[in-house]
Amino acid sequence: MTLESIKIVIPMAGYGTRLRPQTWSRPKQLISLAGKGVLSHSLDMFNNLPNSLREIEYIFIVGYLGDKIKEYMQENHPDLNVQYVLQEEMRGQSHAIYLAKEFLRGPMLMVFADTLIQTHLGFLEDTDSDVIAWVKPVPDPRRFGVTELSEDGYVKRLIEKPKEMYNNLAVVGFYYFAKSEDLISAIADQINRGDMLKGEFFLADAVNIMLENGTRMATHRVDVWLDAGTAEAVLETNRYLLNNNHDNSLEVSHRTDVTVLPPVYVHPSADIRSSVIGPYASIGANCVVNNSVIRDSILENQARTDDIVLDRSLIGQNACVVGHPRSFNVGDDSEISL
Repeated sequence: MTLESIKIVIPMAGYGTRLRPQTWSRPKQLISLAGKGVLSHSLDMFNNLPNSLREIEYIFIVGYLGDKIKEYMQENHPDLNVQYVLQEEMRGQSHAIYLAKEFLRGPMLMVFADTLIQTHLGFLEDTDSDVIAWVKPVPDPRRFGVTELSEDGYVKRLIEKPKEMYNNLAVVGFYYFAKSEDLISAIADQINRGDMLKGEFFLADAVNIMLENGTRMATHRVDVWLDAGTAEAVLETNRYLLNNNHDNSLEVSHRTDVTVLPPVYVHPSADIRSSVIGPYASIGANCVVNNSVIRDSILENQARTDDIVLDRSLIGQNACVVGHPRSFNVGDDSEISL
């Protein structure tokens, strides 16, 4: 059957507490990675949807600072068809999707907002599976939700944080549902049952209800699974992206008083003087970098640094970090640590 329309659901109502203080003033989906927001990288994952699609509708479940998501989309992706659903009370993943039920008919994709993967989606045009979960083998599955497969290769159930090591296909937070109505029905059942963990309704429990009802669920493996949920994960993902098609060091290496150590991303409007940039530095729009060393760090738009060495750092928008030049008179056989 030809796939002519699809809904893409992205829950993003959380507070992003693991990324504070960056997320006191903006959602984590707007943190920059290699020159653009996490949300834009998420949207890039859908660039290879089947050619048969005539209609793509995005459904963003927003909450804390959700107005900034709308502003970002209007400025950066005004051509996309987006519906916004407000989740005022944080009651979990399933609850977020259930709030969007009025928009959900037919095929849908769901991705968690801090999940970035590399995958090809063209095969969805020909799939006969009711549900597909994207998975990645991991050395230690005990920190993840995993899939337990039956002998025919289809999913028997999802297991959250298994004790055994043999189920190592971690679910990466990317799903396809051929009939989104079936998912909404399962979530309603989940809510009626009160299937919660720590006060939240998790999507895995709704999917397990679907499996109980005979849903045919397949897996699709990915090799690249990136995360943007913590400061360390943001820097790691930034490094990966700069190593893979987001390095623009050749565009800035001609500056006479700037040393560029690739890979880096530097916005054309950034003003950089007497500095060393890189490796793995991302410098946003209208940043001012003076007499600084910036490596393995992200400077958001309008940030400023003076007389400083930054390593493994996140500097927010309009922030200013200033150091102090030092003078030394160091004798023979001496050692100084700062």
